[in-house]
Amino acid sequence: MFESFKKSMMVEFEMSDLGMMHYYLGIEVVQSPIGFFISQKKYVGEILDKFQMKDCNPVNTLSECGLKLNKDNGGTKVDNTLYKQIVGSLMYLTATRPDIMYAVSVISRYMECSTKIHLLATKRIFRYLQGTKEFGLFYKKGEKLDLYGFTDSDYAGDSDDRKSTSGVCIHDRDRSSFMVIKEAINLVPMDILDRWFKKFQERAKRNPEYLKGFSL
Repeated sequence: MFESFKKSMMVEFEMSDLGMMHYYLGIEVVQSPIGFFISQKKYVGEILDKFQMKDCNPVNTLSECGLKLNKDNGGTKVDNTLYKQIVGSLMYLTATRPDIMYAVSVISRYMECSTKIHLLATKRIFRYLQGTKEFGLFYKKGEKLDLYGFTDSDYAGDSDDRKSTSGVCIHDRDRSSFMVIKEAINLVPMDILDRWFKKFQERAKRNPEYLKGFSL
């Protein structure tokens, strides 16, 4: 089916068959009989070089334990344009690196009031990337996908306005990577989240296959 579609497209349009995809919009693709692996190793090297962090020392964590960022820390202001460029570059990297999603989401809150401590938090992410350039996502062909869902809340945890943070996470038990489905920062009250889960359960009761292999 795919071959016939390809031939029909080549008849209709002037195009060449370049074979299997290896690189697309900064994403590297390695395909094999057992599955395919996507990563952005080259892109990581480029942004480390762009922001003068290519020789930094790697670390094992994305942020310091217990670090709480806030808007009014009285620190030295930094170039907002530079800070926004860093956040934008890291945002694009989350396409294949869900492990940095939360850390990047946190630093993105301070694009309009960035200070030295916020900039140091972004550099910590760069140092983590320095030691994990090879990381990416592997999708195994024909593998049964068992998904597990989790939810958690940090009541009054926002140091700026004391509002709560709630979120939902879905991850595959057999893979080291995970995907944040929805991070609700100061937007979704717990009662709305509870109603969402009740609807989820009602659908599962009507159709047992809806949550097959899914655990909450």
